[in-house]
Amino acid sequence: MKQVDFLVVGAGIAGLSAAARLARHGETVVCEAEDAPGVHASGRSAAFAHFDMDAPLVRALTAASMPLLQEPGARPHPALFIALEGQEATLDRLEANYRVWAPQVRRLSVAEARELVPVLRAGADGIVGALLDPQGRKLDAHALLEGHRKALLAAGGTIAAKAPVTALSHDGGRWIVDTPGASYDARVVVNAAGAWVDAVAGLAGVSPIGIRPLRRTVITFDVPIDVAAWPFTKTVGPGFYIEPEGSGRLLACPMDESASEPCDAQPEEEDVALAAWRVEQATSLTIPRLAGKWAGLRSFTPDRLPVAGFDPSAPGFFWLAGQGGFGLQTSPAMALAAEALATGGDWPEELRAVGVEAEMLAVERLR
Repeated sequence: MKQVDFLVVGAGIAGLSAAARLARHGETVVCEAEDAPGVHASGRSAAFAHFDMDAPLVRALTAASMPLLQEPGARPHPALFIALEGQEATLDRLEANYRVWAPQVRRLSVAEARELVPVLRAGADGIVGALLDPQGRKLDAHALLEGHRKALLAAGGTIAAKAPVTALSHDGGRWIVDTPGASYDARVVVNAAGAWVDAVAGLAGVSPIGIRPLRRTVITFDVPIDVAAWPFTKTVGPGFYIEPEGSGRLLACPMDESASEPCDAQPEEEDVALAAWRVEQATSLTIPRLAGKWAGLRSFTPDRLPVAGFDPSAPGFFWLAGQGGFGLQTSPAMALAAEALATGGDWPEELRAVGVEAEMLAVERLR
């Protein structure tokens, strides 16, 4: 049985980014059920960083993370937020919230928005206004995960692939963690298993936090024009977003949220059709056939805010969960929080500067 200081369950962006930092403080191993990091939610994200999030806490975590998102994992790319008829008040609210963290944002007329994305419809069925963030960030999930993997290994940590946790027990001082190929004796268990965090907690006899996996669908399709310079374009309310994938291909999502059990999510045909329909309704694009389609699970706590901290009823059991659809863009800040809380270190100045305190992330609020 191998002794470790930190055993992290899950090699998605949450677990891997935290593990890369924890490995500086002691022997760290990441147990991943799949054969590679980021197979589920992290690897299936549209991967764009912006401030169009309802929760002030998430916007603050994003603000703390932005300076830490560097190439090749992140590169500058504009973001355009469009309002359909009836969404004018939502656009006003977004602008006010956005300016707190990104004063460079500017309001655009319909004509100005259509100069950036010429296929947007104007008039009764089209857009009524827009907001442009010229300093958005296009994220590369693979590059971000690879960067954390390399940092973890450089610090002496390890990743055990195809190693789902099958049993968890506490001997009064440390956690005994069993996987099919090995067993570990860990001082701290970090539960970063995404949609499976409550299942992992159940193995440990720890009360669940009520995680809710919600399926989201993405399609890609080819277009006969060069769209590489188009901004990431998203409706401010229910609707869709589109994002360039190279010069002649677009990614689109209907922003669906369908309840799901933890699983290897697959796209449902009605959600695929909804994605195409919403794009065609608001633009002059037609989508006769798809280049690709997939689905992923975005996992939320009941209050849709992330959790980072020790469970008060289980010594050494650390929650790192509920990063929903903002896991990639908040991962630097959440990793800083996890490092400080799991090691008893000072609270990071990067988080203090944006008004984020440890209590905001604590699991106690969900009990």
